[in-house]
Amino acid sequence: RTFRGTGRGGDLTAHDDYLATCFERGEGLLDVAPARRLWNELRETPRDAPDAMTHGDLMPGNVLVAEGRLAGILDVGGLGPADPALELVGAWHLLETGPRAVLRAALAIDDDEWARGRGWALQQAMGLVWY
Repeated sequence: RTFRGTGRGGDLTAHDDYLATCFERGEGLLDVAPARRLWNELRETPRDAPDAMTHGDLMPGNVLVAEGRLAGILDVGGLGPADPALELVGAWHLLETGPRAVLRAALAIDDDEWARGRGWALQQAMGLVWY
């Protein structure tokens, strides 16, 4: 299966117009210059991994935790093929720096996949600033 949608999960550069809107609407709410620089750095990160089945929205509202451990995942209606790095958004949305590094090491994620995951997290987070 391959990604055929228009949302998150295909090519990061397909979201340039959306991010331009996010940066414009985010002015005055946060310092968007560093976010713009980061997006320009991450948006063209190479990808050689085939699409994989993904949840696509691993953010706090969709992750159930009990006694400090993962207990379940909600909102699986969008499950479908996409860039596997899309599933790494949870590393930024759910974890602090130390645990994030442990996750990366445990998954043996290469630099490009990690950067794309960071790009997907930024793409999602920038919309929340003004939404």
